[in-house]
Amino acid sequence: MSDVSVRRPEVADGVGTSVLRPDGIPKVTGTFEFLGDQHAAGMLWGATRRAEVAHARLRHVDVTPALAMAGVHAVLTLDDVPGHRYQGQKTTDEPVLAEEEIRRCGEAIAVVAADDPETARRAAQAIVVELEELEPLTDLEEALARGELFRHVRVRRGDPDARGEVVVEDTYAIATQDPAALGTEAGLAVPDGNGGLDLWGPTQWTHVDLPQLAACLALDPTQVRVHPARLGGAFGSREDLSMQTHLGMLALRTGRPVKMVYDRTESFVGHVKRHGALMHYRHEADRDGRLVRVEARLLLDSGPYELTSAAVVANSTYFALGPYRCERVEVDGYALKTNNPLSGAMRGFGANQPCFAAETQMDRLAAALGVDPLELRLRNAIGPGDHLATTGQRIEHPLPVAEVIRSVAAIPLPDPLPGPDVDPRRLPGGTGRTSPPGALVRGVGYAVGLKNLQFSEGFDDDAEARVELTPDGAVVHTAAIEVGQGLVTIVAQIARSTLGMSGVEVAFDHTGQIGSAGSTSASRQTQMAGGAVLRAAQAVRAAALERAGGDDLDDAGVWRDGQLVASLADLLADGPLDERVCFKHRPTDVPDADGQGDLHVDFCVAAHRAVVDVDPELGLVRVVEVAIAQDVGRVLNPLQLHGQIEGGIAQGLGHAIMEEVLVERGIIRNASFTDYLLPTCLDAPEVEAVLVEEPSPWGPYGAKGMAELPTMSATPAVVAAIRAATGQPLTRAPVRPEDIVRGAPA
Repeated sequence: MSDVSVRRPEVADGVGTSVLRPDGIPKVTGTFEFLGDQHAAGMLWGATRRAEVAHARLRHVDVTPALAMAGVHAVLTLDDVPGHRYQGQKTTDEPVLAEEEIRRCGEAIAVVAADDPETARRAAQAIVVELEELEPLTDLEEALARGELFRHVRVRRGDPDARGEVVVEDTYAIATQDPAALGTEAGLAVPDGNGGLDLWGPTQWTHVDLPQLAACLALDPTQVRVHPARLGGAFGSREDLSMQTHLGMLALRTGRPVKMVYDRTESFVGHVKRHGALMHYRHEADRDGRLVRVEARLLLDSGPYELTSAAVVANSTYFALGPYRCERVEVDGYALKTNNPLSGAMRGFGANQPCFAAETQMDRLAAALGVDPLELRLRNAIGPGDHLATTGQRIEHPLPVAEVIRSVAAIPLPDPLPGPDVDPRRLPGGTGRTSPPGALVRGVGYAVGLKNLQFSEGFDDDAEARVELTPDGAVVHTAAIEVGQGLVTIVAQIARSTLGMSGVEVAFDHTGQIGSAGSTSASRQTQMAGGAVLRAAQAVRAAALERAGGDDLDDAGVWRDGQLVASLADLLADGPLDERVCFKHRPTDVPDADGQGDLHVDFCVAAHRAVVDVDPELGLVRVVEVAIAQDVGRVLNPLQLHGQIEGGIAQGLGHAIMEEVLVERGIIRNASFTDYLLPTCLDAPEVEAVLVEEPSPWGPYGAKGMAELPTMSATPAVVAAIRAATGQPLTRAPVRPEDIVRGAPA
C-alpha cells in the first residue's frame, strides 16, 4: 500500500502539475537524437535480405555475389548464428535467420554489413535466393480446423442452464492494424573489444531482450549491455526482437560498430501488428435487459510465430464481455498460426477486438429490448464488490463503470449539423466534390471499455528503481523505457513530491547498471516504475533526515525547526545517499481449466461518445467529436494525460474508419503511409474529456495506468455513430465507404 497523499504539494513541478517534457523542445526543433540518429566511429551499415513470399521452401542461398562487392565486410546466414538459432519473448520459435521453411513474407534470410547504407542494400539484393513457393495458410477458420494454434483459452462460469428471453447473435470482424510508430526500427551495436558488446535497439524492455540476445550470440549475459534507446513511438511494436540479434552478429563478426535503419516498407514487415480477428457472439437477456448468457468464439490471427499472442488471446477472452454482469459466460479464444504478417502487442493488448464486438452486441440488444443503450449498460455495470463475469474475480479496488457512463452522457453535444456556409474542410470528404451539407446525416454512438492493469495470470512482475542524492539534487535511475509517452516526467514528479525537492533528474540505465523495470506496456509503468521510485525516494528522504537529525528536506538540504542544519553537500560528506528498491505488485493466480481465478492485479474503465457526420451517397465520414470519461485513479500530469487521451482516440478513430493492413496471400499490399491511411490533423475530432479520480490504493499518489483505454472503446463508439446515422449493420471495422452505401458485407 502506498501513501496516496502528496507530502509537499507546493514542490515545483511535483505531482498534479502539468510539467513540460524535457525532450519536448529538442523534438520540436529537430535537435533530439532519436535512435536512428546515433553514430559511432568506424561504423558500418547493416541491411537485410528478406523473403518476398509468405510460404516457401528455402532451396539455396548463395552469398558469393554480395561478398564480392567492394565495401562489403560480412554476409551472414543461419549457419553463422553463433548460439541458439531461435528467439522469442516467451517461446523461442522464431528463427534468427530463415531455415528450410519460409513462414512469412519478410522473413529475414541473410544480413549484410557494408561501408554505407546503399552498398549494404545493393549487396543484400545481390544474394541469390532459390525458393519453392508453397500455398500459404491465411484463413482463420481453416487454421482452426487444421489445429494450427498457439493457445486456446477456455472460460466457463455460471449456471449452464441459464437462458434469456431476448437474443442477439452475429459474427464480427476487425482488421489487422499497424502500430504505425512515426520512427521506424533502428539500432546500433558496438563491440567492446573484450568479446562483448553494447546494443541500442528498438525495445520496450531491455531486460527481456538480454537473455534472448546472449543465447543467440553465444555470450554470457554479463557480456551484453542493452541500452534504453530514444524511440519515435512504440505502441507494442517494440516488445519483440526485430534487428537486435542481426546487429549483434554483424558487430561481433566484423569487430566494428554496425547500424541499421529500416525504411517504412521494411518496417511494415519488421514489426508486429494488432491481431486481426473474427468473432462470433450470442447475447441473451431477460425482458428487463439484464444479461443472462453470453457465448463467444474469438479467432485471432497470430501469424507464424507465437511472440506475445498467448497473452493477447488471454486478454481477449477474459475481457470478451466488457464491464458487465452476466449469469452464464462461455467464451473460447484461439490464437491461430497462419502465414499472415506477425501479430503481437498493440495498445490495448487483445481487449480492443472483443470490445468492438461486445459493444455492438449491447447496442443491438438495446434495440431489441427498446431501451436506451446507455441505460442497458448501466443496468448491467459492475463495480467494487462485484465479480468479473468471465473469471469470477472479485473487484476489490475502485472501478467507476457507472460513473464514467453517466459522465460521458452528461457532456453537452456539439453544435447541430453544419449549414451551407461551413468550412468545407470540416465536411466528409473535405474540399473534394462531395454532397452538399444539407444531404449529410448525423449519428451519435457510445461504447465502454474495460481493461486490466499490469501483467496477469500469475506473472511475477516487479520493477527496480534507484534514487540517488547529489549535491545538486537527486537523480532517479531506472531501466523503464521512455517511448514518447512521458514516463520521464512522471517518475521525476513522483520523486519531487516524495523528497520535497524540485531538483530531480532522470537517468535511463542499461542492463549492466540496474535491474529490470519490466516492460513499458500493459499500462504498468506509472504504477510499477513509479511505485519503485516512490519507495526509493521515501527511503532516501528518511535516510537523509536520520543522518542530519532533521524534520524536513528540500533543495537546500535538511532542516530542523525551521533552521538549515545540513546542506546536500554536507549530507554527502559522510558517504553517498542512494536507495535501490525492487517493487512487486500483489500476486495473481494461474487460471484453472475453466479460466477462473484471481487473474488480474487491477482494472480501469472508460466510456466514449462519438458524433459523426456521414455523406450517405458517397460513404464518407467525418468524426466531429469524441467525448470520453476516463478512470485515471489520480491525475499526476494533467497536460500529459490529456495528450495520451487525444492520441489514443486518434488511433481508435483510425481503426474505425481507415486503418487496415491489406493482406493478399500473406503479403502486405499497402506497406507505406501513402496506402496505409492514418488520421491526420484534418481528421482529428474535437475531444471533450472528463477525468474520474478515484485513487488506486496501491498506485503512487493514487494513480492508475490509463493510456490504452482511449484507443479501445473509441473504435466501437465511432462505428456505432455511423451505424446510428445510416441504419447499416456494420459488423466489420474499419468501415469502408461501400459498407455505408451498399450495406455491410455478409
